[in-house]
Amino acid sequence: MQRATIRTWFLIHKWTSIVCTAFLLMLCVTGLPLIFHHEIDELTEEAPAYGMPGVGSSGEAPGLVPLDAMLAKALAARPGEVPVFMAFDNEQPSMTVTTAPQPDSPAEDMTIQILDRSTGQATATVDESGVMHFLLQLHTDMFLGLPGMLFLGLMGLLFVVAIVSGVVLYAPFMKKLDFGTLRTSRSRRVKWLDYHNLLGIVALAWMTVVGATGVINALATPIFQYWQMTELAEMTRAYAGKGAVAPADYGSIDKAMAAARREIPGNNPQFIAFPGGAFSSKHHYAVFFQGDTPLTERLLTSALIDAETGEFTDARPMPWYVKALALSQPLHFGDYGALPLKLLWAILTLFTMIVLGSGLYLWLGKRRSGTDALVREVESGGELVPAE
Repeated sequence: MQRATIRTWFLIHKWTSIVCTAFLLMLCVTGLPLIFHHEIDELTEEAPAYGMPGVGSSGEAPGLVPLDAMLAKALAARPGEVPVFMAFDNEQPSMTVTTAPQPDSPAEDMTIQILDRSTGQATATVDESGVMHFLLQLHTDMFLGLPGMLFLGLMGLLFVVAIVSGVVLYAPFMKKLDFGTLRTSRSRRVKWLDYHNLLGIVALAWMTVVGATGVINALATPIFQYWQMTELAEMTRAYAGKGAVAPADYGSIDKAMAAARREIPGNNPQFIAFPGGAFSSKHHYAVFFQGDTPLTERLLTSALIDAETGEFTDARPMPWYVKALALSQPLHFGDYGALPLKLLWAILTLFTMIVLGSGLYLWLGKRRSGTDALVREVESGGELVPAE
């Protein structure tokens, strides 16, 4: 590789790293406890006692309370509000009902109630004032909403570019060194440079995956807005120009669910989106069904049911860009492989924090060495070369 080419990649690696390092460190610090959010919730929250333990609220087992009755229970606790979502559990009779002042109210105005479908009773309200919720909000959008999400997505993109440029520089730098070489007897800068390179190349694949999935997750809102404008609009073309269905005219949820199950048999519903929200039209209940394997349970199929009549309108698998988002979310937090994979995710997060911190340390040192000298160091295979 020519010196001019090395210099170009060096400057790309330098500036993309400098711009995103502080935000990546924040994402690592906040993301580390979020990896274990299920385990932390189980330790800090009292487990509810269910009337029919082990019976999923998403099923049709005898004894489960009708959905219309569950919705009435939730609305009675929030007078004046309208339903936005109803979500189900495949393992327990627990379910949630989300209500808000308006169908399209922002998330901060919504209330999520947790109910036991086997008893018909409310068990709790989701508390969004705890430490874990604070960390999730900081990690997701820094409390800035969509602009914050897009900004962090940009930082993730710079991180991926920094990884690629670092790999390009790694090859010529290591041409005279064995893999894993740590020159601990040399200067502090050389020692940390070797730690930076070794941990960076060991965690390369993981950092690339987490960085790329983070960018995709940051685009969640535009992705669903695009789905609503294209795919959903096509599915509801016959309703174009009609006014929105008033909440007082909503028909039976149980009838709508039965119609959806007839069209998509053998799968469990994950959630229902009510008319007027971001996941449905102004006229439909959108029932989202999930598959029955660890992979396909992330790939949803939506069934649209006329909210007034309860008649089936259309059903389609979600398009590829929504599938990419759905698959990237658990991969980002290591949710695919239970606790062992989460522990690996945590170790690699610590590696990344060391890589970021050592990179910052090396950048401060580089300011004294100068770019030309450091480019010659890469070109020479890790040997500091005097100025020409």
